[in-house]
Amino acid sequence: MKQRLALTVTILAGALLSACGTVKIARINADPSRYQNRDVSVEGRVTNSAGALGFGGYQVDDGTGKIFVISTGSGVPGKDARVKVNGTVQSGATILGKSIGTAIRERSHRVRY
Repeated sequence: MKQRLALTVTILAGALLSACGTVKIARINADPSRYQNRDVSVEGRVTNSAGALGFGGYQVDDGTGKIFVISTGSGVPGKDARVKVNGTVQSGATILGKSIGTAIRERSHRVRY
């Protein structure tokens, strides 16, 4: 009985932890209102970046799409860096069914090698 309980707890814990994974950028861009003001994690390659004094922004491409990330004090990774970003989705405008200006306000990022 204890083994069954341990197995069940292990499976549930694995399911919960897998739900905390990254979100594909294409999913955010396809329905930004679904993710608006929600915490997400995305992972990809930095395609553009600009910053000064720890503030700025950069664009991340995960192969499914691109999204801008607003950095407010934690610095900006360089172009071509692989990053994992945690933050809150800020929705822009939707024109003719296409999202314009959707971004992630960064809480943290980690450069991956």
